[in-house]
Amino acid sequence: MSHPTRIEWTEISWNPITGCDRVSEGCDHCYALALARRLKAAGSPRYQLDGHPERSGPGFGLTVHWDKMEEPLSWRRPRLVFVNSMSDLFHPSVPLEAIQRIFLVMEKAEAHTFQVLTKRPGRMASVLSRIRPEPLPNVWLGTSVENQRWADVRIPALLRTPAQVRFLSCEPLLAALDLRRWLPRIDWVIVGGESGPRARPMDPAWVRSLRDQCLALGVPFFFKQWGGRTPKAGGRRLDGRTWDEMPTGRPLAGRG
Repeated sequence: MSHPTRIEWTEISWNPITGCDRVSEGCDHCYALALARRLKAAGSPRYQLDGHPERSGPGFGLTVHWDKMEEPLSWRRPRLVFVNSMSDLFHPSVPLEAIQRIFLVMEKAEAHTFQVLTKRPGRMASVLSRIRPEPLPNVWLGTSVENQRWADVRIPALLRTPAQVRFLSCEPLLAALDLRRWLPRIDWVIVGGESGPRARPMDPAWVRSLRDQCLALGVPFFFKQWGGRTPKAGGRRLDGRTWDEMPTGRPLAGRG
């Protein structure tokens, strides 16, 4: 069974796949990798396969959970669903059959809105252009951009991907970003600082710049957190208010 999540921009996570490998600076202090280590130690049967010791870790070997594929079809109330919060759907080791199955379930579960976030948008663009050239209206596709280098690499691939809604997750935000050339084709921007005992600091000027870029072009802006030792340590107010804008006017119905 999936459970409500503490991630502010969604309502529930669905993890038919777990495990991943680090691919860039934003992965250095991966929350999912640390959680998988704890879940393995606690005996969770879904987190017993270890990943590569340099790129992954204990309990974080990529695993497809075929028995969880149909889970959203049993949910009665419409939900905003983060797909694979403990993995990356477009990791090179995820079989095409699993991707096709997940998209078929999302198509059938049309009452729900699904959020797919990847650090591998090149594979996403290639796969979906072949198997799903017509985007599903209830599926949002996004990519993570922690600095300008990865924005320059990943955003063009996202823009080549057939999608009803395209979004960016600038978390952890590790440097200033200039997104203006792409924002006219982006539907949502999430920004957040890193959390954990080794959290890297985020300059408030970086956050304000992204907010102002979004405001100038009418792109919904969601500020998730300042970060710190814990996710809640710095709060999530920016210049006296919270920023909870969502694409297409889709509201958060609340968790539970």
